[in-house]
Amino acid sequence: KLVPAVAALAGNLVTSSMKPFAARYGGHQFGNWAGQLGDGRAISLGQVAAVDGSRWEIQLKGAGPTPYSRRGDGRAVLRSSLREFLCSEAMHYLGVPTTRALSLVETGDAVVRDMFYDGHAAPEPGAIVARVAPTFIRFGNFQLLAASGEMDNLQALADYVIRHHYPELGPPSPDAYVQWFKEVARRTAVMVAHWMTVGFVHGVLNTDNMSILGLTIDYGPYGWLEPYDPDWTPNTTDFGGRRYAFGQQPRIGMWNLVALAQALAPLVPDAQALRAGLDDYAVTLVATQHALWLRKLGLTPLVEADDQALTEDLPAALAEAGVDMTIFFRQLSHLVPALLANASHADELFRGLLAEAAYADAGPADQALLAWLHRYAQRLRYEPATPAVIQEGMLAANPKYVLRNYLAQQAIEAAEGGNLTPLHTLFEVLKTPFAEHPAHEELAAKRPEWARDKPGSATLSCSS
Repeated sequence: KLVPAVAALAGNLVTSSMKPFAARYGGHQFGNWAGQLGDGRAISLGQVAAVDGSRWEIQLKGAGPTPYSRRGDGRAVLRSSLREFLCSEAMHYLGVPTTRALSLVETGDAVVRDMFYDGHAAPEPGAIVARVAPTFIRFGNFQLLAASGEMDNLQALADYVIRHHYPELGPPSPDAYVQWFKEVARRTAVMVAHWMTVGFVHGVLNTDNMSILGLTIDYGPYGWLEPYDPDWTPNTTDFGGRRYAFGQQPRIGMWNLVALAQALAPLVPDAQALRAGLDDYAVTLVATQHALWLRKLGLTPLVEADDQALTEDLPAALAEAGVDMTIFFRQLSHLVPALLANASHADELFRGLLAEAAYADAGPADQALLAWLHRYAQRLRYEPATPAVIQEGMLAANPKYVLRNYLAQQAIEAAEGGNLTPLHTLFEVLKTPFAEHPAHEELAAKRPEWARDKPGSATLSCSS
């Protein structure tokens, strides 16, 4: 018999204090208006108050059908549930704005899914993940109301969000709606900037997957950059257009905000006033990315134009060399004392760094990154802090461990076979991603060759 807390998180118990509800969701999918899409297989149990007074919504994903289900079973499989559990927590410990995971429960039921929508449906272990956030309201919730002409409900939803999640804006009003949109845009920019500087690819940035709080939400066919490639996406559904590829995420953030602004336009007398929020998104994104790059490089602001050029030139050089993003920055952090102590050895140090981080043998593709590294070395010498202090800051900004795609797949395969040890080990390491963990060096390794094209490691879908 399950204890009450586990029974509730498994969707088998509704306590007297709970008022479960489901919400219809919808929006633009891959740039096309899709209308109402269902319930996302999500059932909210209600809100709980934390010790600091904040309120958190508890939501079960995969607990069964609701009135908004689209002819589906409302269930979820262990594969997708484990991925959501691990990644939402990994992102939190990396400092990326995100929803959180509270629990992962295997149901014991078999759930039939077609992993790549190619006619090969098969039973998989069922599971339920409980996720938490102050709210799970999305851009698409507002779009649905605007599209169906439900203006009273559109205003009621906007008022609710402002009163409960943006109270600093004061009572809801046309001016408050404009200021609220600007803050949503700012938070969205901060979120995307974090993605771009840790190498995270969301995979399916439809408007229904955009949090009104600027949190990373809906961990489906996501992935982590291994070779740095702005055109990479793990989502097989997106292979044709690569709309949601890594390098497209800043542009898509803006596109989705435009869609939200169009939905909110009926609430303000002058819809042009919402343009200020879009401008804020662009400015905040550039500024936040620049600040995060500087932190990863151990630099403090000096000559703005020169620093901006240095950070803006880095992604193209990383892409040309195809280095492992996580390993590159972590190893660069370790090089700093030697680099500052003996500048004449810089080229040797940098070639050693590329040998550690590259997926291909040294060659002409490395030249742009080597040239960039020599520019960086010159700039680093202007830092007033000691080498040890610079290195300490870099090691706190550049994780050693991220949820590499193949590591998640290994944990899934072991869990499906009844072995939870790899999951527990990986989870514990991801909770302190900036620590060394010498007993678990294998979890910081480059993607092995066998994982290059392995389904679940290199390719994923929205199947869950």
